[in-house]
Formats: sequence, C-alpha cells, structure tokens
Amino acid sequence: MPSVDAPPPPPSSSTTKRPLYEASTQFKNWRYSPERLNQMRTTMNEAAVGVIRKTFEAYEPGSSSNVSFVNAHEEHLLVTFYVHKISQLCGHFRFPEEVEATAASYLKRFYLKNTVMDWHPKNVMLTALFLATKTTNNPISLEAYASHIPNTVASDVLDLEFLVAQSLAFEFAVWHAHRSLWGIWLDIQSLPDTRSDIAQNQNSIYDSALAYVRAARLTDAEFIYTPSQIALACMHLAAPELAQKWLESKTNMPIPENQTDIPPRPSAAALATSIEAIKSIITETGKVPNVEAVREVDLRLRTCKNPEKVVGTKAYLARKAEAEKKAEEKRNKKVEGQKMNSAGEVDPFGDPLAEPAKPGLVDYDDDDDDDD
Repeated sequence: MPSVDAPPPPPSSSTTKRPLYEASTQFKNWRYSPERLNQMRTTMNEAAVGVIRKTFEAYEPGSSSNVSFVNAHEEHLLVTFYVHKISQLCGHFRFPEEVEATAASYLKRFYLKNTVMDWHPKNVMLTALFLATKTTNNPISLEAYASHIPNTVASDVLDLEFLVAQSLAFEFAVWHAHRSLWGIWLDIQSLPDTRSDIAQNQNSIYDSALAYVRAARLTDAEFIYTPSQIALACMHLAAPELAQKWLESKTNMPIPENQTDIPPRPSAAALATSIEAIKSIITETGKVPNVEAVREVDLRLRTCKNPEKVVGTKAYLARKAEAEKKAEEKRNKKVEGQKMNSAGEVDPFGDPLAEPAKPGLVDYDDDDDDDD
C-alpha cells in the first residue's frame, strides 16, 4: 500500500467517481504512514521537553536536571489507556457505539497535536466524550454528565472544549469501521450458498468481528487504513472463510459496460497485503496497556508536567498575570476607542444623506390646495 501521508491526488478529469470516503476531511487530513506517525510524536515530545525544561530553569535554575521526562512511547501508552477508559464510561452511560468510536478518534487526534505534559488525557478524555455526544446527535446535559463522574464538575469539561475542537480543526465527522462491518455482515447474509438463518445461528461471528473492531480503536489503524479495510480485516479474524467468500463476490462482480462512473477496484494483491498488515496491528497492539506501566508513567508525569499548567506554581502565576495584563490592555484600548468615538460624535448609522443638487421631476412639497 502506498504511503498515505502525502496529499491525495487531484480528481481525475474522467467521469470515474471516487469513493465518498475520499471526499471526507478524514481522508484528506487525518491519514499518515506509520513512519510519519512516529516522527510526529517524537518531534512533538522533544519540542515539549525542550520548552518545559526551559520553563523549569527560568524559575528554578538547575531544577530540570532532576526531572525524568516521559518519552513519545510513554505518552502514547497513557493516551491508549484513556481510549480504553472511554469504552468504560460509554458502558456506564449506555452511549451507542457511534459515540464511543467518535470520542476515541477525537482523543487520539488531539494527541497528534498536543502533549500529555501540557494536557492530561483524563481531562481531555472527558471533554472529547462530551463533545462526541453532541456531534453524533446523542446529547446529554452537562449537569447530568458531570454529576455521574466522580470528582468532576462542569468546568472540568467545558474549560477544554474549545481547545479540543480547535485541535481537531473543527472537523467533527468521523468514518468508522463498525459501520463498514455491519454492511459487510448484511452482504454476507445475501451471498449464494449462505444459510438463511446465519444471522440467528451465527451471531457470534459478528460479535467476534465487532470485538476486533473495538480492539482496533486502541491502535493506529484508523490513521493508516480505510474503515472498510479495517472492517474486512476484523471479519477475516473472526471468520476467514466468510470474509474470503465476501471478498471474492465483490472481486468477481461484473461491471456493466455502460457504467463508467464506478470507482476502480484495488488489486487483490494490494488488498491482501493491507488486510494482513491490519490483522497484525490489531493482534499485536490492540490491547489495553498494562496498568502498572501506565501508573508508573502517570506518577512521573506529575513531576514533568509543564509548570505553567500547574495551579499555584511560579510559572503558572506569572503566566496568569501576563494574561490578565494583556486582557486589561485590550479592555483599555476598547474604552479609549469608545471615548474617541463619543468625542467625535460619530453617528453609528453613518453620515446624513446630502440634499439633491437639483429638484426632482416631482415637487413633493407642492400643495395643490394652495391653488384654491
């Protein structure tokens, strides 16, 4: 499969249609190669460590030498753990699959542009999940949401909402593998030589495939492959023969001669390579991180967190004072502008209209009664 971190090619001048997925922001802006993902995370982590180290030194010279910063792998481990926590919270609230999958995508996307040393995944996870309930049209009141989560108040959720939305580039629509899986499962039931009672007697196949889809959310699969490829790989893990039968039915489906707008099919070899790669990703990395390993990273994170984000530190107070100073300057500038407008007696509706240089064809001031 070719690298996917490059921009998609321009649309062809022919009448051939491109799949709908390729018109999405997910296809255009949230696809990467594995190498690119690692590079992004490593670069971001190194930059964050450099900035935080300078902040430590600015207020307490020599203090950064005793700090054990978390690396990119440890950041990713912590984020993956809280992707799993999303699943637990969704079970508590009984949110549908769409909410869970969307919130997981939001959380993973957020940490492609931010570091856990600035924003702890626990707080971001709560905001990402609440945002997902709204963008998937499954809203819940903020009060009800916060009240059912221990040690959480409404401000914990709302304070980060704009930051999360901004980090997502306000691109809230997400294409998910569980939708594709359902479509494949329906197709399988209509294949020739398929038992008519497969849906009733072999529901365990679909449940098993769905479990693999959920495991895929703990991986980077959605950043590298399409939802339909992930769904097919999960069905292949659950029932290889059925998945292969479905794939052959699609490969052997004839294309009508007068149909020139059907998207081109990928080669069987390329698709097989992608499916095997996805299966490896899911089986090798689609697991909940070890709790002890996560706890160790979280403990170290408390000592290497950006001091500008820690309430009460010198760096936090200095940053807060600077922000208040800028806000005060902005308010003063606004007041000064209002005073200048008042002094000039500027009409908010603009200058009055000038009188016409010559009278019009009709003199509306003429009173016919004067002739009487």
